[in-house]
Amino acid sequence: MKILICNDDGYQAPGIVALHAALSRVADVEVVAPEHNNSAKSNALTLHSPLYVHQAHNGFRYINGTPADCVHIALTGLLGYRPDLVVSGINNGANMGDDTIYSGTVGAAMEGYLFGIPAIAFSQVDKGWGEIEAAAQMAADIVRQMAAQDLVGQAPWLLNVNIPNLPLHALRSMKLCRLGRRHAAERVITQESPRGETMYWIGGAGAAKDDAEGTDFHATAQGHVAVTPLKVDLTDHQNLGYWAQTAARLSAGLGTQSAVAATKAH
Repeated sequence: MKILICNDDGYQAPGIVALHAALSRVADVEVVAPEHNNSAKSNALTLHSPLYVHQAHNGFRYINGTPADCVHIALTGLLGYRPDLVVSGINNGANMGDDTIYSGTVGAAMEGYLFGIPAIAFSQVDKGWGEIEAAAQMAADIVRQMAAQDLVGQAPWLLNVNIPNLPLHALRSMKLCRLGRRHAAERVITQESPRGETMYWIGGAGAAKDDAEGTDFHATAQGHVAVTPLKVDLTDHQNLGYWAQTAARLSAGLGTQSAVAATKAH
């Protein structure tokens, strides 16, 4: 089994170092990761400036781009082979609920999925890398079990996994979850620069709004490893019928306006 590893915290982050060490015991692994922290870069690709690949002393390759850049370049020529699995992480902090829209960790995994390769995004619930070795071992155990059940290298799928910062023996079982929701982000932070200009910093993520039973927030709060299958299709299927009727009314109204405008023009 061949695994491509990426992250969004940068190639020197403790999370990717621990994940590489753990996965090396179960597969042939290769790291292609961002040179610097690229948190919250989502699926962004760099299109208007050149990208460069360098190799660190430990063999990790790093790129001056986003997480999605790294996976994209790896899969379209850098590796020279097609990996069986793309693994992203381990992220320094949760990627639950709305976080998944912004997450560079999820974005890297999703890039692999878009290329038809099974992919997993791993994150620790709390920042600070507490119990990172336990999280890495749990990630390796999950990958090993999935490979044993022939889930790797087959049809593509995308999983988001959040692991509580607990010792391995204290982690509870995997729990399949839906995404929860957060409240809106906290207020923007303003500071004055040395030149007297106002600087703006994006505020922190909002607290959990929907953390009911069945969500990733609830599962991790109970000590479970939360697993959520993700998809790329953002279509609001539930409300397609409503919008079909609404679009028909809008179209009729626009047609009437066009007819009136044409009459006035003559």
